[in-house]
Amino acid sequence: MKIVPHDKMLSIESWEALMRGLQDKQTNLWAVISIEDRIPSDHPLRRIKELADQRLVELSRVFNRMYSQVGRPSIAPERVLKSLLLIALYSVRSERQFCEQLGYNLLFRWFLDMELEEESFDATVFSKNRGRLMDHEVGRLFFDAVVKQAREAKLMSDDHFTVDGTLIEAWASLKSFRPKGEDRSGDKDQGDPGNRWVDFHGEKRSNDTHESSTDPESLLAKKGPGKEAKLCYGAHALMENRNGLLVDLKITQATGTAEREAAQEMIKRQRRKGVRVKSLGADKNYDTRGFVDFLRGRKIVPHVAANTKRKGGSAIDGRTTRHQGYTISQRIRKRIEEIFGWAKTVGGFRKTRYRGVDRSQLACWWVGAAYNLLRMAKLAV
Repeated sequence: MKIVPHDKMLSIESWEALMRGLQDKQTNLWAVISIEDRIPSDHPLRRIKELADQRLVELSRVFNRMYSQVGRPSIAPERVLKSLLLIALYSVRSERQFCEQLGYNLLFRWFLDMELEEESFDATVFSKNRGRLMDHEVGRLFFDAVVKQAREAKLMSDDHFTVDGTLIEAWASLKSFRPKGEDRSGDKDQGDPGNRWVDFHGEKRSNDTHESSTDPESLLAKKGPGKEAKLCYGAHALMENRNGLLVDLKITQATGTAEREAAQEMIKRQRRKGVRVKSLGADKNYDTRGFVDFLRGRKIVPHVAANTKRKGGSAIDGRTTRHQGYTISQRIRKRIEEIFGWAKTVGGFRKTRYRGVDRSQLACWWVGAAYNLLRMAKLAV
């Protein structure tokens, strides 16, 4: 039996602390850490990274033309683009918050192929480089590359599609919705003396007489009767019916005819790419003589929901509704709402962060590409 000296014996408190695990506050001088080993092998982001990297290789020549051959090195455009995908996939509220999280988030660093010792991006520099991507429409090129990748993998239908639209809130307040051509240098006060446009109740306002001083291209619109009116843009999506993948996206002003006009443009764009659309599903808002004749003139079966309450009657008749394909298309077309739901809740596109149709359109490409990559990663499992 070994006798332990009295001064070596542990007290009850020390023994209990040893059993639960001691907290060593002394940091190591050297540490060898592999970020690759820290990411689980079955993490869903691995497949998305693989798909995204494959498409970015094809855009290398475009990136070379965007940057000067002299001066200080900038943030790699591949990293900026993949950062925008992470912002959409992980619902990061702003680019500044993303740059902050990049300083300690190993998953984000691994996705961007960054080492531990590399400094995070400066938020201002990141925004300027993002603007360069928008100016060169890299978002559209990347979205088209992702769609092409899905089509090559036989994940997309080239026959049956669905179209729909929704409203995206503009980055502008209702207090900025002021009369067109108004002289704002006067001393007239209404409501709060500091902001005479706080109290606008009882005033008749419309898009014909008013416009936003913050974002003039946004229009006052509402989802339906009894809903509140907001400054919005129209967001339109074209979905293929096989796996519910996005084929095209378009941002427009929120007018009453924007949905049908955007649908016609997206259909024409697919025809220019060589895609022969056979049928198109849509809701009652697309049930007009002009739109249905447009589809039939291009030999596209109009699987449009019949609006029997419309003045003059529905443009859809028994030639279309008697077939089983019409019933199937009407059932599948509701899946497009999942795209809008994801884009608004997860993708952070409920309210655009940019002003104007063009800039909102360029930002929309990244959200659409993130959605497709997420769907493709799940379908490939």
